[in-house]
Amino acid sequence: MVADKDMLTMSRREAMRLHILHQALERKVTQQEAARLMGLSARQVRRLIRRVRREGDPGICHRARGKASNRRIPLPVKARVLALVRKQYSDFNLVHATEKLAERDGIALHAETLRLWVRAAGLPYKQRKARAHRRWRERKAHRGELLQFDGSHHDWLEGRGPRCVFLGAIDDATNTILGRFYAYEGTWPAMDCLQRYIRRYGIPQAIYLDKHSTYKTAAAPTLEEQLRDEEPLSHVEKSLAALGIEVIHANSPQAKGRVERLFKTLQDRLVREMRLRGIQSVAEANAFLRRYLPEHNRRFRQPAASPADLHRPAPPRRALARVFCIRTERTVKRDFTIAHESKLYQLEQATRARKVTVEEWLDGALHLTYRGADLRYHPIPRRPSSTTPPLPPRRHTNQSSWSPPVDHPWRKRVLPKRPTRDESRSVP
Repeated sequence: MVADKDMLTMSRREAMRLHILHQALERKVTQQEAARLMGLSARQVRRLIRRVRREGDPGICHRARGKASNRRIPLPVKARVLALVRKQYSDFNLVHATEKLAERDGIALHAETLRLWVRAAGLPYKQRKARAHRRWRERKAHRGELLQFDGSHHDWLEGRGPRCVFLGAIDDATNTILGRFYAYEGTWPAMDCLQRYIRRYGIPQAIYLDKHSTYKTAAAPTLEEQLRDEEPLSHVEKSLAALGIEVIHANSPQAKGRVERLFKTLQDRLVREMRLRGIQSVAEANAFLRRYLPEHNRRFRQPAASPADLHRPAPPRRALARVFCIRTERTVKRDFTIAHESKLYQLEQATRARKVTVEEWLDGALHLTYRGADLRYHPIPRRPSSTTPPLPPRRHTNQSSWSPPVDHPWRKRVLPKRPTRDESRSVP
């Protein structure tokens, strides 16, 4: 309630209490009944009655109304906070800014308090935008039941270093994330990130991907695929299929909203964390992620509805490296050489295979296999010359071409001779 000379403004609760106090003053209700109706003690009701008798209706006001709190934060601290917000945390969201104030500057502050200060000082701050209505999908109940995976193209280093892509995976049930920075979003980076996730947490049941060319190929099916009634698969899909992971392709970004919201959070918080540390390269950013992601998971992880973990154990490191590789078939020549990427390789052992599989591993190693077995080989600079002596050059003469004479058998008619008129009449 605010009391002026000519106006008295009060809240609904104060008006109700004032009405009950007037009833008690007029002896229409007892002080015990007034205390029960107002939820106060009888002793407090007697104090209020004495105050209203002495001061009138403004006596209902609290004595601390309009005065500064004894627990308020000192003004020098407030001035320092506003200065820090202007200088260092101008584009931070308020919750993140309060975290940095406590962590780096030793000032513990509530986000709502900071919002009131910033608003009163007229400083701009990030506010949440109204979101469009989307149909909510319930989280998966088990950890490892569904993994959402995608890449985020953003100026993560804010011009201090090269532009890069963050590839991230988030568990649908618990919000547990794992990610890494790469120079581009392609087959090699995606395989490397997925391999790191599987080595850390295990093999998930299903994975949610978009229709980027890395994850879904637009190539036409080959004749063999048409005969088997199969769709062509990208290298990433082939690797996931070899591990028994179901691949689900989203038709819109909203369908995999959990990983999209993760990228918004990281673009808001991670970018500014790296700015405070002066990170200028992809290698430094990945080194910082090893410290940042565990803390992020500790804060934003959600408990799964079911305690069961559906992640399957990861295979040995070498077997997993053999899964996440690029496989191509190459024909074996008669001299037991194959050509791959404009280079020649000599097989060191005889084989009956007409075609071998070339496996390009993530570590750069090249393996030649036939029916799952490794073949020994070595690169050669050029194809060896043949030992068969070349044919002698053909001699060209100036003799004219021979033409057969007129009476040559070649010039005779092949059809039988037709009979004359006299011969035909003599036939009975």
